[in-house]
Amino acid sequence: MKENKVLFLTQAALIAAVYVVLCVAFAPISYGEVQVRVAEALVILPFFTPAAIPGLFIGCLISNLIGGSILLDVVFGSIATLIGAVGSWYLRSHKYMVMLPPIAANTLIVPFVLRYGYGVPLPVPFMMLTVGIGEVIAVVILGGVLLNVLERYRYIFQNKNFA
Repeated sequence: MKENKVLFLTQAALIAAVYVVLCVAFAPISYGEVQVRVAEALVILPFFTPAAIPGLFIGCLISNLIGGSILLDVVFGSIATLIGAVGSWYLRSHKYMVMLPPIAANTLIVPFVLRYGYGVPLPVPFMMLTVGIGEVIAVVILGGVLLNVLERYRYIFQNKNFA
């Protein structure tokens, strides 16, 4: 049982670390009102392991903190990722459906953070469109490739006691 907890924490920590590294490495497109956060490709990971849920949340939280985001963005941006990750976990029996909750959560939450936190003067529906497009690029295109590649190596995530 102790091995399962260690594996879970290790996977969560690695996912968080990779999320942060991807945000920092691609910082010019990871932050701002028009963004394609490459790290969002990782939101498909709840398909493989529940450890991705805290991993993605903590990774997003740390990324927003070190990326210079305001408190409202740190909190609600991270919550959007958490909601998306939990939704993906619940849809894990439908391979490509795992992509929908993160796209929906970020498309619905982030524009309000941009508008009321950063004071971006663009209309919220327009920002929903731009955030949604960025999410589709990151999650469907990049995440879809990652999902298909990792499916071949699914065993690296396997632990009977997680499911």
